[in-house]
Amino acid sequence: MLRALLLVLAALALPVQALELKPFSASYTADWKQLPVGGSATRSLKAEGDGRWTLDFEASMLVAGLSEQSTFRLDKDTFLPQTYRFNRSGLGKGKQVELDFDWTAKQVIGSERGEQVRVPLNRGLQDKSTYQIALQHDVAAGKKSMTYQVIDGDEVETYDFRVLGEEVVDTKVGQIDAIKVERVRDPTQSNRKTVLWFAKDWEYLLVRLQQVEKDGKEYQIMLQDGTVGDKQVTGRH
Repeated sequence: MLRALLLVLAALALPVQALELKPFSASYTADWKQLPVGGSATRSLKAEGDGRWTLDFEASMLVAGLSEQSTFRLDKDTFLPQTYRFNRSGLGKGKQVELDFDWTAKQVIGSERGEQVRVPLNRGLQDKSTYQIALQHDVAAGKKSMTYQVIDGDEVETYDFRVLGEEVVDTKVGQIDAIKVERVRDPTQSNRKTVLWFAKDWEYLLVRLQQVEKDGKEYQIMLQDGTVGDKQVTGRH
């Protein structure tokens, strides 16, 4: 149960603008409908001096914790992962992932749970954080359906999304006009459901995420506060 909620927290997305990224910080609250268990998460994006960007994410819930960090470069409208680090603790078996993206040798090299990972690297391949940037970039560009190749362990998975429309979301900072996006899954393979809402007026910052697990348990993440560039996120009251 805690693991499922932390994995949902890890799916927080990023504020981006077509052809431009802005530094940001955001905090979220998380609720599990079936039990009075709450969690929190923070995420930040900052520009490094050498042209790289660093994305940091941390989530906590009771005695469980999760941290995730990606570094990447932006080449025109393509996001190129450089490194990916993931650590989860306090949930029985912990999990550690270390991946390095060698664009010269065109290989992803690293380890997951101590097992070696070596995967061919092609342009467009994303890690579990950078695909979220690509998603918001495409939503900002007006696309209605999106597909990404994402490295997961020693395999490459396909993530599909589609835009459902526009909707007003009530958050702690007020009402926010958002674009509603759904993860598309084969119903014969999985009955999980993931829906995300991105703020139209705030560089497509994620303001809400709702997930229903295979067993029917429902989780929700909601924006608590945030800044994009040097502006505090606000909504209509």
